[in-house]
Amino acid sequence: MKMQFYFSVFLIVLAIFLSLRTLFIPQKLKGKHVSFENFFTFALIYATVMAGFGLLYYLLDLKGIWVLSDESMRPSTSSYERMSTSMYFSAITLFSVGYGDIAPVGVGRAIAVFEALVGYTIPAAFVTRAMLDQNRS
Repeated sequence: MKMQFYFSVFLIVLAIFLSLRTLFIPQKLKGKHVSFENFFTFALIYATVMAGFGLLYYLLDLKGIWVLSDESMRPSTSSYERMSTSMYFSAITLFSVGYGDIAPVGVGRAIAVFEALVGYTIPAAFVTRAMLDQNRS
């Protein structure tokens, strides 16, 4: 069971990394100002990163590591409610600084800070990549 946990964490981190790597590969983004393909790529990167961090919070919670200070993250609540709280917290952290209804604790603070940093850099990297590709063409 321990090996399965570490393998899952590794796969999640790998998926996040590969998704973010897409921003830095010139062939993936076309040199157009606005296109459906670029918007779809941007949305998929955000969705992958959000789901990855959400699953990371959930897996740590399943392991018994308390990362979020919310009543729905207690072992007595359903697995579905704990997963939805993890995904909600991940989305709010990635897209903003949060609402304050759920706060990270312990190692969750470091993960949330990193996720917020990623959330702020994705649009900047996306715009930079589009501008660089436009200048090349």
